[in-house]
Amino acid sequence: MRGTRSGNRASRSEAPTYEHPQWYPPVGSTATANASEGGSSVVESYAGLDWAKEEHRLCVLHADGKLLSERRVIHDEGGIASLCASLVELGVRRVAIERPDGLLVERLLEAGLVVLVIHPNQLKAARPRFRSAGGKSDSFDAFCLAELARTDHHRFRALTPDSDETKALKALTRAREDLVRTRIALANRLRAELEASWPGASVIFADLDSPIALAFLERYPSPQDARGLGEKRLSGFLARHGYCGRKQASELLARLRRAPTGTAGELEAEVHRTVVLALVAALRPLIEQIKLLGSQIAHAVRAHPHGEVFLSLFRNPNSTLTAARLVAEIGDCRERYPSAEALAADAGMSPVAIESGKRKAAAFRRACDKRLRDAVATLANTTRQHHPWAKDVYRRARGRGLDHPHAIRVLGRAWLRVIWRMWQDSVPYDPAKHGGLKRLSTAGG
Repeated sequence: MRGTRSGNRASRSEAPTYEHPQWYPPVGSTATANASEGGSSVVESYAGLDWAKEEHRLCVLHADGKLLSERRVIHDEGGIASLCASLVELGVRRVAIERPDGLLVERLLEAGLVVLVIHPNQLKAARPRFRSAGGKSDSFDAFCLAELARTDHHRFRALTPDSDETKALKALTRAREDLVRTRIALANRLRAELEASWPGASVIFADLDSPIALAFLERYPSPQDARGLGEKRLSGFLARHGYCGRKQASELLARLRRAPTGTAGELEAEVHRTVVLALVAALRPLIEQIKLLGSQIAHAVRAHPHGEVFLSLFRNPNSTLTAARLVAEIGDCRERYPSAEALAADAGMSPVAIESGKRKAAAFRRACDKRLRDAVATLANTTRQHHPWAKDVYRRARGRGLDHPHAIRVLGRAWLRVIWRMWQDSVPYDPAKHGGLKRLSTAGG
């Protein structure tokens, strides 16, 4: 007798168990009933919440993995209030979610729930544990989050909210950073517009978004408006606007006239003039608001309980922006970073180790707090100019063949060891207690 042909579907075995779709017992069935002795109505359960802008997906699991609830949650007051009430009613102990902040997270914390923040990369790596076919949906993500909260909650740090002062400072610093990015984008757009229509106006002053440069472009937005501009008239303009640069009017006028001239027609030139005026009008109030936020940040960081700890890192007492960003991003919770290495990893200052067999390598850490990394890099780049220990760490890193960004990360990681100790002890920076600085001084460095 011939063997069974490969095309005989009737003789095929059943698909592997791990390929079967995820099965949930019906809500309210005996499989979802409370398995605790005595029949108590209180159950231990865990929730996963797949966050979205308008609609969230919720999955609640019993401690033994049985499904208790699965539904959509509308992102409005009624939906969020109903969500928090139902989670408390179901006896949920922990809620896993992919984001560490926002209104939804604040409401969950206010309801007395323990919030576990799961990084999107961790959720992505967990999906194959429950489905090998590679499918993805919001409800399945909510299930994966709930399973992680149920089985691996000891591996994730519970979210601890910061104080009201820290939240306010974080809102100020992040708002200013966003406005600065917008200012840079508008300034670049203005520069591109001038290079296309009037290149001389883009090089006459060092900073295109400085008050004197914007005032000049507001008065002379096109070459036609500057036809009668001479040295005497330019000197009067500079005096009226309080120009504090070291360049004479003759030198500035020479820069303006050395630049190439455009060949735009009358209609095109008028359009370029209108665009320049529009960009200048957009930049002026933006710069004023950035300045206003800067003064508010300086006041807030000086009044913050931990402000003095981070302000002590800077030589200039007026250097408050980077100190405020460090306070805002590191926060208040001491358990958030149990070691200096944990802080360095979150700040993106330590590399990612890759080891396999005999192969050992270190890669750039991309998954980190980008705002905190920028603040630490600013601190490192500033202190390497004047601080003896920081200068030595940076110099030795460059001597090992590292490029500038890598050497800044090496110095930033070294600074974070100092900052972590200061932060844990709530004490300002004291050069007399800095071991690296003392060893360098003893060695005559």
